[in-house]
Order: sequence, then C-alpha cells, then structure tokens
Amino acid sequence: MTQIESARKGRATPEIRAVARAEGVSVDALLSSVASGDVVIPHNPVHKPFHPAGIGRGLRTKVNVNIGTSKDFPRLADELVKTRVGLKYGTDALMDLSTGGDIRKIRRAILKKAPIPLGTVPIYQAEIEAIARRGTIVDMTVDDLFTAIESQAREGVDFMTVHCGLTLRAIDRLRGQGRIADIVSRGGAFHVAWCLRHEKENPLFEHFDRLLEIARRFDITLSLGDGLRPGSIADATDRAQIEELLTLGTLVRRARRAGVQVMVEGPGHVPLDQIEMNVKLEKCLCEGAPFYVLGPLVTDIAAGYDHIAGAIGGAIAAAAGADFLCYVTPAEHLGLPSAADVRDGLIASKIAAHAADIVKGVAGARTRDERMSRARKRLDWETQRRLAIDPEKFRSVRATRRTHSSACSMCGDFCAMRIVSEFLGGRGASDDSRC
Repeated sequence: MTQIESARKGRATPEIRAVARAEGVSVDALLSSVASGDVVIPHNPVHKPFHPAGIGRGLRTKVNVNIGTSKDFPRLADELVKTRVGLKYGTDALMDLSTGGDIRKIRRAILKKAPIPLGTVPIYQAEIEAIARRGTIVDMTVDDLFTAIESQAREGVDFMTVHCGLTLRAIDRLRGQGRIADIVSRGGAFHVAWCLRHEKENPLFEHFDRLLEIARRFDITLSLGDGLRPGSIADATDRAQIEELLTLGTLVRRARRAGVQVMVEGPGHVPLDQIEMNVKLEKCLCEGAPFYVLGPLVTDIAAGYDHIAGAIGGAIAAAAGADFLCYVTPAEHLGLPSAADVRDGLIASKIAAHAADIVKGVAGARTRDERMSRARKRLDWETQRRLAIDPEKFRSVRATRRTHSSACSMCGDFCAMRIVSEFLGGRGASDDSRC
C-alpha cells in the first residue's frame, strides 16, 4: 500500500509519523494533506536505512542537490564526495543525474550512502543503453524505457523525473512559438528527438498507465518533468510551457486516482515579475500538487554566480507557494559542479528556502531568526555559530578576523549593540561573552 493509499484509509505509516514529528505538525493534519496529494513523502520501501522528507503544503520548503557523472568526468569517488557534502550541509534530497561511466554502479553506491530521498531521470539510462546496443539515442524502444524505470525502482529509487507531458501537441506548440533557447532539458530533448524520429507519441504519455503500475508497486513518487521549461527569460511562460503544464495537470489527477504520489516540476529561467504567476498557475492547473522548481533563475547573465540568481528566484517562488527547490550551483551553464560548488549551491538554496518559510509562517522558522538576533545583541558568538546556516563559514571568518574586543572586528569598540545596551540598561554584552 502506498503512502497516499494508507493516508486515505486513515493509517499513519512510520514515515508519516516521522515527518509529522520533524515538521511539528499533527499526524491527523499530515494524513489529510498526504491523502489529498497536497503533500508527498517520497519513499521506496526498498531504500533502507531511511530518513523521510515531506514535501508540500504547510511544511518546510525542501531543497534538492543534483549530483552525477558525465562522460568527461565519470568518477564515482567524486560523486560520493558530493553526496557527503550534500548530507553534511543538510540537503533534504539528492538526485543522481549520471550519464558517464557505470551509471548503475554509481546509482547503487549513492543509494547506499544516502539515507534521504534519492531521485533519478530514468530516460538517461535508457538512452545510454540504446546507444550501446543500437548506436543512437533515437533507437531506444518503449520497452527499453520501462525496463530502466522498473530496474531503478527495484534498486530503491524514491522519486523519478518523467517527462510525460511533452506530447506531440506540445512539440507543435514549440515549433510555432519561436523560442530563443528551444529546449534546455536533456530529458526533454531526448523525448522530442525520439518522437520526431519515429513520428509517434511520447511513450510515457501514451503508456502512462504502465508507468503508474510500476510506481504504485514500489511507491515511487512521480516528479512530472518540465521538458519544455524555459532556458531563457525571454521564453518564460510561453505557449509551449503552458501546453505541457496543462497536460501535467490531467496526469496529476490520473496518478492520484491510481494511488500514486505525484509532484510537478517547474521552470527554469523566469523574470522576477512572472515567478509568482507561474507558481499560482501550477497550483491551479495541477490541483495543488507539490511544486518542484529549478531555481528559478531570474537572469541569463549570471554565469559563475547562478547560485545567487537561482536563490533569488527560489525565495520568491517558495514564498509564493513552491514546495521544493532544486539547487543551482556556480557551475551551472559552465560545467560539472565540484564539491565546493555543491556546498555553495546548497547553502544558497537553503537560505532561499528559509527566507520563504518565514513568510509562509512555517513552524520554527521565525523563531530561529529571533534567537539569532538575541544572540547578536548579547555578542554570544557560540549561539550565533550554532544557529547559522553554515556554522563552518561562521567559525572560519571569526577565527581569521577576531579582535581583542568581544565585538566583531568591523566595529570593535564602536559596536552599536554594546553602546546602546549600556545606555538603555537592557541585557547588554560584556567582555566575558564567548568568542
């Protein structure tokens, strides 16, 4: 029985209870949200040990870290380092997007090291194996694709990006649109090439019931991919993107009826003034399904700093109701991210998620900020370090730029906190504050 089927019967699974405890919400409230599909808990029972994460309405905004090899950099060891970095800095989920080396071995190794939800894009495996067997990407068969999906489900993958809404009708919309960047999704590009080469409908759309059967059997959460997400802010919210989103809304309803958990992926490159509208569109057209956004990036010119562009968009999207942020690293658009890029991208997205949670009124979000402010007033550096999103960065800066004063080295004896506290007579700082 899947999480959504259990919730509909009023049965609180261990995962539902664990998420309720972690989020500070009642089990009954969470049961209702899972039953309606407003919250998903990606958990394939094959994946053990496991720390579940709830994604959706009323819960803390979650962050995902993408890792994975490429043909030029196929080293498993590097991806395991990135896995450790993601876990150390508090990612809520991981996605293995490997396309180089022994991708089955890589995925299994990451699954063993990651006690949190792990996602994949199964068409990557299907396409790589089609090239090995038949020479070209477009020679993938329908069975190749579903074999990859089922094999990954058997291994323990918790959620899968599947580009089911990229139909022949959506491709026609794309042709008529005249985009600058056309398609930037790898999975989307694979599907379009296959559909046009064979002059057939997207197999994930045509055989959606077959996909639902596998997903229900292993309780895979389907992440309905946005193969037509804009890769340029000039392409945002165009006819092709909305055509795909309309189809995804229909598929959300079918998945829920089949007892399958489902969320929807979103753009992409989106200017600031369109982000809230995009979130509201998804929530309306997809019946409140959890929304998983890549960034979104608010400008196309931030190469080398796209983690900042993505965090700006992510904060706005999450404040408007997006539930799951896929991080963006400084290496976006440039190359495979390093372990340091993973850390920087994750921290940026976590800041965005937390900023949005304050606006959403998520339990405990504002309290953490108030505790930080009070610790700053007291010049209580140890408490500040514990509350910081990146305690190591905090410690590093303090260690290299300390002063004889209990204040920071920017203000020193002219610390506003200490001066005002002394004359207001409140709980001020003393030179005995821990540094």
